[in-house]
Amino acid sequence: MIADIFKDKVVIVTGGANGIGRCIADEFRSREAVVYVIDKQEGEHFVGDISKKEVLEAFAAEVLSKHDKVDIIVNNALPLMKGIDECSYEEFQYALSVGVTAPFYLVKLLKNHLVDGASIINISSSRDRMSQPQTESYTAAKGGIAALTHALAVSLSGKARVNSISPGWIDTAYTVYEGPDATQQPAGRVGNPMDIAHMVLFLCSDKAGFITGENICIDGGMTKQMIYHGDCGWKLEK
Repeated sequence: MIADIFKDKVVIVTGGANGIGRCIADEFRSREAVVYVIDKQEGEHFVGDISKKEVLEAFAAEVLSKHDKVDIIVNNALPLMKGIDECSYEEFQYALSVGVTAPFYLVKLLKNHLVDGASIINISSSRDRMSQPQTESYTAAKGGIAALTHALAVSLSGKARVNSISPGWIDTAYTVYEGPDATQQPAGRVGNPMDIAHMVLFLCSDKAGFITGENICIDGGMTKQMIYHGDCGWKLEK
């Protein structure tokens, strides 16, 4: 049974207090895994800002004080989104610290405690390949973690599989959209956190044992849809 394969596995989820991260953490908990969450939001999890080196070190030490191994790491914490007109140097650096440096350093801290066959999942974004205006800090961080994925996959070859997931429009409130918001997407709807959690569970299972270094985009087909002014009713308005 699927519940059995994650029983007593030690799972780490960054940014796991809300949204996609919480859904992932809850799905592992429901399958009897031992889940450790770190998030800036106050709660019963480890509270801390992962942009800070000392916070990551303290969190890793907390996990390792209770377990001598780690089975799964999900790097999910959300970087800042600001654009070139308003984003300061410090804000851009902060986005990269949360989105790229922290995932790298957390894996580095725990590398020697990963079980053979461990799985690392990095949550990127469909913005790693497409953009809206004024999103540079977030887009750069998500592009960075997508590239970090295949680098780690090669470095950790034989020890852990490392994959990334690029969500598209995911409504964390599970809102059901109708009209253009839904029909503009080839899948016919907006996504929800379970769409991402299901893929995380699959990639962490033995069924995905031959998948590593891969990025999987879960966006209802939006990034595959070619859009031209005047085609299929599309109209550019500026």
